Amino acid sequence: MTDSLTGVWDGTFVQRQVGMVTFLATLIESGGALAGNVTEPCTVPGCPISTHSASIAGHRSGSAVAFVKRYEPPGHGYGTVSYEGVVNAEATEIDGRWKLPGTRLSGTFLMVRSSRPAEAVVAEERTKEPAR
Repeated sequence: MTDSLTGVWDGTFVQRQVGMVTFLATLIESGGALAGNVTEPCTVPGCPISTHSASIAGHRSGSAVAFVKRYEPPGHGYGTVSYEGVVNAEATEIDGRWKLPGTRLSGTFLMVRSSRPAEAVVAEERTKEPAR
């Protein structure tokens, strides 16, 4: 499997007492190293921000993928989350489990390669940001 994971991914994860949460990830794969970022809604009741941003750092070895998502800034019950998954043969899906380090909290996740080009997603995200 040589298909790069670099690109835009539409994802979902399942969290107990919350249900399914959608997110948008941009991944960059270089020499087996994974980096990128994620945006997702805040699901904590009374959360003062509507959207969280997080960075991704990890690696890929064959079909195995592992990365840590680090919320920036941390808070509102959000810090770091570990992900481990498997890439399908076409490199169009990553399926696996997430876990909150130091706790028993975990769940499933699925990422599907988006048909949207990265430039379009970046432009779309910029239009969503509130004016300061």
